Amino acid sequence: MGHASVARPTPWAPILDESSWKRLATWDEAGSFYHLATRDTGAVPVRLFLSPALFAEAEATLYRQIVNATRFPGAKLVVITPDVHYGYGVPVGCVILTDRATGAIAMGPVGFDIGCGMVSAKSQVDAGLATHERKLAFHREVMRRVSLGPKGESVRFGSLSKTDFQDIVRGGGEHYVAKYGASFDRSRAERQRIPVSDDWDIPWGGPGNPERGLDQLGTLGGGNHFIELQRCEETQSLFVQLHTGSRGFGHGLATNYFRMAQSEHPERGADIDLGYFEPGSPHYAEYQSAVAAGGNFAIVNRLVIFEAVAEAFEKVFKAPLELVYEISHNLVQAETHPDFGEVWVHRKGATRAFPAEHPALAGTPWFATGHPVLIPGSNRDHSYVLTPLAGAVRSGYSVNHGAGRRMSRGEAVRTLDQQKINEQYRRDGILVNTGGDVPLDEAGPCYKRAADVVAVVVDAKLAEVKYSLWPLGSIKGDEEGARRARHAGHRKQERARERDRAEARSLKRR
Repeated sequence: MGHASVARPTPWAPILDESSWKRLATWDEAGSFYHLATRDTGAVPVRLFLSPALFAEAEATLYRQIVNATRFPGAKLVVITPDVHYGYGVPVGCVILTDRATGAIAMGPVGFDIGCGMVSAKSQVDAGLATHERKLAFHREVMRRVSLGPKGESVRFGSLSKTDFQDIVRGGGEHYVAKYGASFDRSRAERQRIPVSDDWDIPWGGPGNPERGLDQLGTLGGGNHFIELQRCEETQSLFVQLHTGSRGFGHGLATNYFRMAQSEHPERGADIDLGYFEPGSPHYAEYQSAVAAGGNFAIVNRLVIFEAVAEAFEKVFKAPLELVYEISHNLVQAETHPDFGEVWVHRKGATRAFPAEHPALAGTPWFATGHPVLIPGSNRDHSYVLTPLAGAVRSGYSVNHGAGRRMSRGEAVRTLDQQKINEQYRRDGILVNTGGDVPLDEAGPCYKRAADVVAVVVDAKLAEVKYSLWPLGSIKGDEEGARRARHAGHRKQERARERDRAEARSLKRR
């Protein structure tokens, strides 16, 4: 329990070792990671879980963000995961442990997509049955049930009342199953509900407009969110993975609290990504509840989408789809670490990895084995399901949440050839949406090779591979999804007008 919090430079202090940081990193042969100790990181241990090749490729600009991570009050450990790339304030692929009694809850290490995460599901269907025609039929059935794109609106629920919405963001999976029933095994979710304080309320009308979430339960979103039909290399059967988060609700909450942090301490600088709350702040407990509420919405959102995808799968492949696991990233959670004590664990683009017999798994089906960890690659690369090992204690019980970007979205759009990328996917038998146009900013070349990233995790004995999954079909929120969202919006307006007309007729009759 050593590693007490120590005084360290403020987040806006000068950076001293930016030009020499890679030379200052030392390789830990036993742990298969780099130690980074510089004048800027002070006494906070920094562990870089990178292979020599990935370390050499790491962006020079990452150093400043790594230093930022060490400078939050009460920081006890910073871990960099092998999918690391430049992010908001701190890197994507970053884990920060801060002292729970005196340390800060940092906001950049949670980000805007609060509680973003993954679902993996499996079947007994032979992967050879996924012909082009069946993949196309599956995509169409999914897209009938799940709205895509940033402005997608719920197919199943429409617009929820504020009361129903409050019940979901407070009750999470527990409330959803109790009210709506469920076809999945609840024990296969990382958590059912994150507690929200009774005295916290959603900041309706706040600067981030969190009420956007009222229309978005069961929607995928855009960017790197996806639904993917996969072939399991170990079983040669069909799997499905999906990746999404808290949509406009989580983004709205984050925007609201980032502004609060900036208003509370304008002297800390203009970079809202470095905002944080300390125990003395009136917003400290509020932000905990906001993260919990966003996390609960994200959990339910994934489970709702899983049910819709399972319906589509059974219709096309005439067989059930079984939930393997549901897990979040982009959260800050209270945990106990054997070396660092009672801590807040911030996982920014990183995912929890509790091994067998971890105390937090007591009473769950995963106590004897450790829970599954889901690591997606690009949509032209393998994804993985792993099982955590005891060595994960060195990484703050965390591993990477994906392969990690190696090309920015802007660079991808400028440099990749749409026709060549589409042809490449066609040759590989990977169907993207229904038309085959690959979103260039999400194409395979944008991401690191997944096998290289996962090899770091395996070599460091953080986890071991259970399933390797190759993409057969990828559903993403591109312009096709945006068009569907616009059409859904027009239909919603027409329904609203019809309700208004009916109400007017009813009043007239009175």
